[in-house]
Amino acid sequence: MAKTYQIDPAHSSITFTVKHMMISKVKGEFKEFDIKANGEPSDLANASVKVTIQAASIDTNNTDRDNHLRSGDFFNAEEHPHLVFHSTSFRSKGGGEFELTGDLTIRGTTREETFEVEYEGSAKDPWGNTKHAFSGEGSLNREDYGLTWNQALEAGGVLVDKKVKFEFELQFTESEA
Repeated sequence: MAKTYQIDPAHSSITFTVKHMMISKVKGEFKEFDIKANGEPSDLANASVKVTIQAASIDTNNTDRDNHLRSGDFFNAEEHPHLVFHSTSFRSKGGGEFELTGDLTIRGTTREETFEVEYEGSAKDPWGNTKHAFSGEGSLNREDYGLTWNQALEAGGVLVDKKVKFEFELQFTESEA
């Protein structure tokens, strides 16, 4: 029987890392997101996933930087409040590892992206709810989505790298479809 899966935000995170000044890394996360998933637990190849991230929920532990990231130089969160991912395929690589491919939309630009996903397992919580956990990672070129602001450095290179690495730890609660 088909199942639906609701994200457990208290036990889930979507984080990112980007190089700063070509020598160090800045980490951040999106604090507000929703994920809808459905499919057969025994056959994830038929699963579908929709991720909606609130652009304004970006948090790098620096208020000035976060406000700049929300501005028109980057996410333009006022005009483009959401980052959205719609899955198109969920391909098993064996051993609980998968390639999740789909259409990612940022700032009105949609491109196909693929993320590596690992099924971490399932368990019943103390209240009888079935939980499923996944971790994953991937990277993208932020300039492909119109996030092109940058500043040249006197010694060469740029202030913000164009490659952004994502990691996620997700826990879902299962329910009947």
